[in-house]
Amino acid sequence: MESSTVVTASPHHGLPAHEVVLLLQTHPHRGLSRSQAQERREQFGPNVLPETVGAGPLIRILRQFHHPLIYVLLVAGIVTALLREYVDAAVILAVVLVNAVIGFVQESRAEAALQSLRAMVHTHARVVRDGVERTVTSEELVPGDLVLLEAGDKVPADLRILRETELRVDESALTGESAPVTKAEARLPEATPVADRCNTAHSGTLVTAGTAAGIVVATGAETEIGQIHRLVGAAEVLATPLTAKLARFSQILTVAILGLAAATFALGLLRRQDPVETFNAAVALAVGAIPEGLPAAVTITLAIGVTRMAKRRAVIRRLPAVETLGSTTVICTDKTGTLTENEMTVRRIWTPEESVEVTGSGYAPDGSLLTPEGAVASPDGNAALRWTLLTGAACNDAAVTCREGRWQVTGDPTEAAMVVAAAKAGLPPDSVGTELPRRATIPFTSERQCMATLHGWGAGDHVVLVKGAVERVLEMCDSQMQADGSPRPVDRAAVTEAAGRFAAGGLRVLACAVRTPYEADRFGDDDPFGALTFTGLQAMLDPPRAAATPAVTACHTAGIAVKMITGDHAGTASAIATAVGVLDRADTHSDKVLTGYELAATPADELPEAVQRASVFARVSPEQKLRLVEALQQKGHVVAMTGDGVNDAPALRQANIGVAMGRGGTEVAKDAADMVLTDDDFATIEAAVEEGRGVFDNLTKFITWTLPTNIGEGLVILVAIALGATLPILPTQILWINMTTAVALGLMLAFEPKEAGIMTRPPRDPAQPLLTTALMGRILLVSGLLVAGSWWLFEWELAHGAEVTEARTAALNLFVVVEAFYLFSCRSLTRSAWRIGLFTNRWLIAGVAVQAVAQVAITYLPAMNAVFETAPLDTGAWLRIFGIATAVSLAVAAEKTFRAQSSAPRSSR
Repeated sequence: MESSTVVTASPHHGLPAHEVVLLLQTHPHRGLSRSQAQERREQFGPNVLPETVGAGPLIRILRQFHHPLIYVLLVAGIVTALLREYVDAAVILAVVLVNAVIGFVQESRAEAALQSLRAMVHTHARVVRDGVERTVTSEELVPGDLVLLEAGDKVPADLRILRETELRVDESALTGESAPVTKAEARLPEATPVADRCNTAHSGTLVTAGTAAGIVVATGAETEIGQIHRLVGAAEVLATPLTAKLARFSQILTVAILGLAAATFALGLLRRQDPVETFNAAVALAVGAIPEGLPAAVTITLAIGVTRMAKRRAVIRRLPAVETLGSTTVICTDKTGTLTENEMTVRRIWTPEESVEVTGSGYAPDGSLLTPEGAVASPDGNAALRWTLLTGAACNDAAVTCREGRWQVTGDPTEAAMVVAAAKAGLPPDSVGTELPRRATIPFTSERQCMATLHGWGAGDHVVLVKGAVERVLEMCDSQMQADGSPRPVDRAAVTEAAGRFAAGGLRVLACAVRTPYEADRFGDDDPFGALTFTGLQAMLDPPRAAATPAVTACHTAGIAVKMITGDHAGTASAIATAVGVLDRADTHSDKVLTGYELAATPADELPEAVQRASVFARVSPEQKLRLVEALQQKGHVVAMTGDGVNDAPALRQANIGVAMGRGGTEVAKDAADMVLTDDDFATIEAAVEEGRGVFDNLTKFITWTLPTNIGEGLVILVAIALGATLPILPTQILWINMTTAVALGLMLAFEPKEAGIMTRPPRDPAQPLLTTALMGRILLVSGLLVAGSWWLFEWELAHGAEVTEARTAALNLFVVVEAFYLFSCRSLTRSAWRIGLFTNRWLIAGVAVQAVAQVAITYLPAMNAVFETAPLDTGAWLRIFGIATAVSLAVAAEKTFRAQSSAPRSSR
C-alpha cells in the first residue's frame, strides 16, 4: 500500500519529469487510482484558495465606534448623563449612533456591490484516473493527478508538463507577461523565476494553443497563486492619511478641551465659587467645545464622495479610500489591461511597395486599412497586401466570436489580431476558409520559429502559407511579391529595416510568405518548402486605452507621479509607457527604466532613491512589486497601486490605497483592494483623485467652519467663570447650536462642488497637518470675534433693560447667524465667496432656510422658550445681531485678501 505522505514542496521545475512522477507516487499515463485520489483529497483538502473571512455584522457595527472623536463624544454623553442632563446626553449619544449606522450601511453596500461583480463559475478539469479520462471539478484535484489540457482551458492547478504539443499559455494574470508563453517538458535550474518556468503550467492561467498532459504538483494554497494569497494576508493594512490626521487632530482637540475645562474649574475655585456649579460649568464648556457634528460630517462627506464615484463606475470598499486618492502622490499601475486594452491589435502592415495603417482597436472587426495619404487601401489592388492578410488569417488556429456584445478570443491573441486585421480589409474568416481550405498544418515551435499550413487553391492547385519570426521567414525566401503579384529578388535590408523600426516602437512583428503552386504530398516537417516568396510584415501591439494618455497627463498636471510596473520586457514596456505619457519621448536616461534583475541587484539602502527616479519597471515579480511600494512609502509618498492580476494583490494590500479592476481583475486582487473599478479604465483613477481632493477640501471646510463656534462657546464660559459673571449662554443652548447648525448648515458643505483648478495644484504634503497655520489663524480670528461680539451683545441687552433670558437668546442667535454668514465664506478657503456663485450649491441655501425656521421657533414658540430658557427678541436686537455678523464676514474677507496678496509674490516666482 502506498505511503499516505506525498511530498509536494520540492522544486519540481528543477527535477527530471520521471523523478517528479516517482516523487508524487503516480503514473505518467494511467494517473492515480480512485482510492489514491480519495486518500489524497482527505490529506490535502480541496483544491481551493482559503477564503477570506470577513468581519460579521456585530464586529462591523462595533468597528464604527473605533474612532478618537467617537470616544470623546461617548465620554461627554456619559458625563452629561451622570449630571442628570438626560436630554443633552441623549442628543450626544444619538449623534454617535447615527454616525455608526451611516458607516455600517455604506460598508455593507460596498461589499454587496463587490459581490455582484464576481462570476460564480465552477471550473472543471479533465483528468486520467485508473487509465480512464474523466471530467471532475477543479476542487477535486489532488497532487499526483494527471491532467489533460487543450486550447481554451483554464489551468486548474500547478502542473509539471510531461507531454505537450505546441503548448502556449497566457500567464498575464500571474506574471504580467502579455504575450502567451511557450511551454515544454524540460529540466530547469532551481533558481529559475516563476515567469521563466517553461515546464510548469500555473493555476489560474489560460491555455491559448496546443495540448498537454501534466502532473499536479501543487493545489490550493500551495500553488503560486496560493503563495501570493498568503502574501496578501501578511501585508500590513495602513492607516489612510485622513484617519491618521483625524486621529492626531482628535488627540490634540481632546487635550485642549480637557485643559480648557480644567482651567475653568481651577479659576472658579480660585474665585471661591461653588464647586458643584463650577464643575457643571466646566463640563458644559467641554460639551460646547466638542464638535459633535464632526464624525457625522466626516462619514457623510465620504459617503457622498462614494456615491459620486459609484456613478463614475467605481466601488469604494472602505470610506476613507476616497480621500486617500485625493492625497496620492504616486500611482503605480500595471500595464496589461490597465493602461492597455489587453487585446492584441495589428497596427501596421508593410509590403515591398506599400505600408498601411490599420485603424480600430481590440478584437471587434471595426476599422480599415489606410495609406499614408489617408486613402482606404484595398487588398484587391495589391497582391502582396492581399496575400499578407490571407496568410495571417488562414495560417492561424485562433477564433474570434461575439458573445453578449463582447468579442472574445479562443487561441493565441497574436493570431486573433491577424484574423481581425483581415476582416477589417473585407476578408472575414468564413470567406478565407472557403477560398483557402486547409489541408495540413506544421505548428509553430520555439525551435522552428514559424507556422506553415497547406491549403487548396484554385482548380486542384495547392499553396503553402508561412508566418513567423522575421529572420526565420527571410531565410526561406528568395523573392518578394510586388503589388501586381510578380516576384522580384527579396530586399532583405529593406525588410529588416522596416521590422526594426516597428520593433523599436514596441510592436511585435511577424513576417508572411507563400509558395504556389505546391505538390501536396511533399508537405511535412522535413520539407523546406523550397524557396518562398515574401509578401509582407504585420506589426501589432496591445494598444493603450484611449483614455489612458489624457488621464496620465492629468495626473502629471496634478503633481502625481505615474509609474508603470509590469511583467513585460523592457522594450515593450518602454514603448507603451512613452505612448501614454508615463515616459517623456525626449527622456533617454537609463535610470528611468529598471528591470527586475536590476532591482534585485540594487542594495536595500539605495532602492528607495532608485525607485523614486524610475518611471517604468519591467519583468518584475510579485515580491518586487511589494518592495517597490514599500520603497516609495519610505520616501514619504502616499501610494496608490492599480492592478488586476493575482501578482498585483500583495502590492494592492500594502499600498495606501489599492485599486483593482472589476471586469478583468482576479478575485484575489479585488479582495485586496480598497476600490474596484467596474469599467477597468485607468481614466477612472484620475476621476477618483479629483473626487478625493474635493472630499478632503470639503472636510477641511467643515472643520474650519465648525471649530470657531466650539472654541467661541468654550471661551465664553471660561471668560464668565474668570470674571465671576452670569453665563451669556446655557449648556442646553450650546447643544442646540452645535447640533442644529452642524446638520442644517455644516453638512451642506459636503455637497459643495469641486473648485476650479483642483487638478492643477500639487498633492497635499502627507506630513501637513489637517489645519494649516493660515486656517488656524482664521479660526482663532472668528472665535475671538464671536466671543467679543456675544459678550458685547449680552451686556448691551442687559444694560438696556432686557431680561437675562432675552440677552441669552440674543447671544444664542448671534452664534447661529455668524455661523450662517461664515458658512458662505467657507465655501472656498482661499477665494471670495462672491466669486463662487450664490446658487452653485442649492443644498446650502436650503440648509440656511431650515436653520432660519429653527431659530424663529426657538425664539418665539412658547414651548421652545420653556425647554431652552429663551425669550422673543425685538427688531433692534435682530439688527444688532446681523450687524455683528456682517462685521465678522468683512473681517474674514479682509483676512483672505491679505493672505492672497502676501502669498502672490511667492507663487509667481
